[in-house]
Amino acid sequence: MKNTFKSEVISGLLWKFGERITAQMISFMVSIILARLLSPSDYGAVALVMVFITLANVFVSSGFGNALIQKQDIDNLDYSSVLYISLGISAIIYAVVFLAAPWIAGFYRIPVMCPTLRVLGIRLIVAAVNSVQQAYVSRNMMFQRFFWSTLFGTLFSGIVGIAMAYHGAGVWALVAQYMVNTCTDTLVLWSTVRWRPDLACSLERAKSLISYGWKLLVSALLDTGYTQLRSLIIGKLYTSDDLAFYNQGDKYPNLIVVNINSSISSVLFPALAKSQSEPQRIKEMTRRSIQVSSFIMWPLMIGLGVVAEPLIRIVLTDKWLPCVPFLRIFCFSYGLWPIHTANLQAINAMGRSDLFLKLEVIKKGLGLVILLLSVPFGPLAIAWGLVSVGIFSTFINAMPNMKLLDYSYKEQLSDLLPPLSLSVVMGLVIYPLGLLDLADFWIIVLQVLCGCISYLLFSVITRQRALCFILSLLTKKRPYEGKHL
Repeated sequence: MKNTFKSEVISGLLWKFGERITAQMISFMVSIILARLLSPSDYGAVALVMVFITLANVFVSSGFGNALIQKQDIDNLDYSSVLYISLGISAIIYAVVFLAAPWIAGFYRIPVMCPTLRVLGIRLIVAAVNSVQQAYVSRNMMFQRFFWSTLFGTLFSGIVGIAMAYHGAGVWALVAQYMVNTCTDTLVLWSTVRWRPDLACSLERAKSLISYGWKLLVSALLDTGYTQLRSLIIGKLYTSDDLAFYNQGDKYPNLIVVNINSSISSVLFPALAKSQSEPQRIKEMTRRSIQVSSFIMWPLMIGLGVVAEPLIRIVLTDKWLPCVPFLRIFCFSYGLWPIHTANLQAINAMGRSDLFLKLEVIKKGLGLVILLLSVPFGPLAIAWGLVSVGIFSTFINAMPNMKLLDYSYKEQLSDLLPPLSLSVVMGLVIYPLGLLDLADFWIIVLQVLCGCISYLLFSVITRQRALCFILSLLTKKRPYEGKHL
């Protein structure tokens, strides 16, 4: 039984990694082409629209999905009830978005925001269906279904977006890309997953799920609102170009880390939920998650920060160079995600959504104070403020698990710091290569090759636990617990 469970987790991770890596590669190529075809002002306008759509989507997609995964005994009536309630909520929220669109466009003095908000708002209704599909697939560890839905959705939407941008559609190219991606993803899951809703809805079943999910919903709303608040402030107090550079700097580290992080967390949460009565086992899985994800993420983030300028010059052209400082700041901020995600997933898996909500309130209160202090100093100061919040949050997120799992902050740092230290050393090794009198392309190639070789060499010399674990998965041998740096 234990071996079967382990195989499901490993298989799920492989499929989820495959899905995210495929989506990352396609999205990266599409974003490069679109950034070359469109102007920063086009991106800035759609970025503002997506802030409101993202906030509205929290009410549709957050809370219920995790509640469905976490609940021990579940049947089709639970899924059906959540679907119909989510559809009702999404219809109400879309009506609000539709009516508020002219006022929002007037407030930001960007007329095109009104029609784009009304069109993109339709995604909310589709997302209601998709959120239940994702909960069903995650609970049943059917992650290969995500692979195909994401592949077709990302590829088809990218083709549509590029074709429209090439023919001068401007902001509507980005709108079409977002819409087609969500719709295709949902249609593919509908075709490949056998689940179908019953013509029944139980408010009693919904109440039991709401008692768990509402805290996650509020937490997600706080997190999303707090995160998107920066874009709203930059879009209002500064220019749409400033917002475009801020978002473009965020996009590439986000693309890497969120894909890897979501792969681990989407498999880790249902796996932890099945072990919620075994704290020691949850601790072991949480530690492994921090070790492996940090080992993968930190060299990618430090390396991306080092090659940022020549990379932006090549792939996006000189018009996007002002996004380089933002990109480097966000690389460090996203590098802290493994310790955040692993701790929070462990708390959720044990059914402590009350603790999750309390943590979010504390972190967002702190973040809001830092945001208000940084706003007068410009968009770069706002980005640096996000880094400081991330550092404080590593301790805040770790606090409950010090007691729940007997997982001390010192232990957590011992899992996080070795890959960070090796990545910094790698960065110091490859940074001087950027000063050579070579074309940007060859500088990037040289830095990437030397970075990979040096990081792996340092990891072997210091016998990193994460590397030993990854090798054990590839060779199907028992992992050797090497010493930390």
